[in-house]
Amino acid sequence: MATDIAEQPGVYATLLEPARLSAISQIAKVIAERRPQHVVFTARGTSDHAALYAAYLTEIRLGLPAGLASPSAITVFGARPDLSNALVVGVSQSGGSPDLTEVLRVAREQGALTLAVTNNPESPLVNTAELSIDVAAGHERAVAATKTYTAELLALLLLVESIAGGGSLGADELAELAKLPELAEQTLADTTPAQLAPRYRFADRVVTTGRGYAYPGAREAALKLMETSYIAALAFSGADLLHGPLAMTDPDVPVLALVGAGLGGAAMKDVLARLGERRADVVTVGPEGTLRVPGVDERYAPLLEILPLQKLALEIALGRGENPDAPRGLKKVTETL
Repeated sequence: MATDIAEQPGVYATLLEPARLSAISQIAKVIAERRPQHVVFTARGTSDHAALYAAYLTEIRLGLPAGLASPSAITVFGARPDLSNALVVGVSQSGGSPDLTEVLRVAREQGALTLAVTNNPESPLVNTAELSIDVAAGHERAVAATKTYTAELLALLLLVESIAGGGSLGADELAELAKLPELAEQTLADTTPAQLAPRYRFADRVVTTGRGYAYPGAREAALKLMETSYIAALAFSGADLLHGPLAMTDPDVPVLALVGAGLGGAAMKDVLARLGERRADVVTVGPEGTLRVPGVDERYAPLLEILPLQKLALEIALGRGENPDAPRGLKKVTETL
């Protein structure tokens, strides 16, 4: 897991190579020409969080309604929702889950434009979809996904911004994106996660929270804690946290709050104030946070904010005597029907 985490700056650099940018731009042009009326993402686990991030991007940057499909509606209940005018995107590290493949098959049968975003270009998901993007993360060693998650984030960001640009990225955008590998290196060099980990060695529960683009990262951080350290981690958007779950926070329940520099971070101010009233044990992630990450456009921030949280999950697991490379009961490819 440590090796996978350390490789993420290199994965960013790979995805930002001209040939890969060109391949994503070609797909963006096809999508822009087809002019879908809405976008439906289908994913599981960690990839579900990458898809949620892409849904935020789609609605904010493209002005298209976007949401996450419930695969079981199709695979278990036999539903056939009208997807004829949709772009249906399957996001999967392995591309091997039968239910996601079935969603894309049904969508394509109905006339939808279908796209597979995966780390396995030879997978059933790719073979089913009309279009595909290889996130090019390379072999991931640990069961807990880290570099495939951030590779999905970056690939989906490049796709949505290319669609917004009519099939290409502007020079200013490319210049900002080119800084991401170095910024990721800087973020990973920070030793604060290892220093914080002993504080949570005996934690039973953790709450993670964020708003907007940061919320998917809060959900991913919770999943990493659950699958590597077996901590009961609950993720809430900052808004939802105030609608009830705030009551369970107290000095004994750690809260990991993603607070970026943009509008989403500003929307967290009231949440942090309320947590302060509860005397909650809060660790913030952001440019001014306990876990510091460089200040960037909030669209890019999820690519950096998750990095110290991955390291924190790793260090907590090791401190508790667990093996984060092989969590109990889990395997790398989960085939849901």
